[in-house]
Amino acid sequence: MKNGVNGSLMGKKYMSKNLILIFTRNPELGKCKTRLAKTIGNENALTVYKILLEHTRQIVTDLDCDKAVYYSVKVREQDDWSNLVFSKHQQIGNDLGIRMKNAFQNSFDSGYSKVLIIGSDLYDLNPAHIIKAFEQLNSHDLVIGPAEDGGYYLLGMKEVHATIFHNKEWGTETVCQQTLEDLKNKSVYLLEELNDIDVFEDIKDYDIFKPYLNR
Repeated sequence: MKNGVNGSLMGKKYMSKNLILIFTRNPELGKCKTRLAKTIGNENALTVYKILLEHTRQIVTDLDCDKAVYYSVKVREQDDWSNLVFSKHQQIGNDLGIRMKNAFQNSFDSGYSKVLIIGSDLYDLNPAHIIKAFEQLNSHDLVIGPAEDGGYYLLGMKEVHATIFHNKEWGTETVCQQTLEDLKNKSVYLLEELNDIDVFEDIKDYDIFKPYLNR
């Protein structure tokens, strides 16, 4: 599967063996952070998501690894994700699990040894989490960053473990635990638990989001 503007990074003069995948939703009014929008309105929810996207770009841009952004709806050649830094791809699959599995498979098929995937809705995520995840893959089969809502904000591996992408109720509080049960015979390193921003309660204590807490 070679999709998107740049498709594969194999043609680069220098290719890292480490790759981080950023899954994003296209920032369109009424189509992102819909659960949050029920409380603060569509316009404020879109603004919050744009802040989260910018935060994600900032923390990954200078990392010593290759980077790829996977768009939910449409690959955008001209946007804030620089074509000089990020390869660009379309998410493919009927649900989140299949889309993630396809992205991992595409990455390993392109020659990467360690691949991480993150979402774009974590204001507490910082470069140290990502660096640590890559380091822990030296001695573990997988790395998972558990989210406070029962999902996970980061998943890293050295080969595709297909089982974990199937038979999950994505977006529910059981996802991380079910994933760990699938991996009970594997060596898994758990990063610290972080807040994944989806609803009002997730943003109410951050100063940066306070201007957008009302409709």
